Amino acid sequence: MYTGSDNHELMSDINVTPFVDVMLVLLVIFMVAAPMMVQGVDVDLPQASSKPLKGEQDKLIISVDKDRKVYVNDQSINVEYLTDRLKNILENFSERNVYLRADKQVPYGIVINVVSKIKEAGVDSLGMITLPEEKEAS
Repeated sequence: MYTGSDNHELMSDINVTPFVDVMLVLLVIFMVAAPMMVQGVDVDLPQASSKPLKGEQDKLIISVDKDRKVYVNDQSINVEYLTDRLKNILENFSERNVYLRADKQVPYGIVINVVSKIKEAGVDSLGMITLPEEKEAS
């Protein structure tokens, strides 16, 4: 008969200390690396004297950079496919609102071409994203 006094018993507890150590190291790595992974389209926005709009959760932003490349929420797209792509995306949105960010160096004709492609997709409301005007120090 076994009395359990031997030191050869099987231990049924799981040692979670190495697991916690690895998780903490990964957490620190991701906390340091996450800000470096944030990318966006570099657009030099024009300034305007309008008040900012209230924030919305799901914003669909079309960007045109100084090299005349068009982006849908930071994904590059050929302007010829913009209308079809927007139609597919807007099927999932309850409100068909789109915001346009265009670099101030992009010619007016290019911006109007992008606006017409956006309107062809059936967008209800098109907003323009600008920077607030800087007030002169007096």
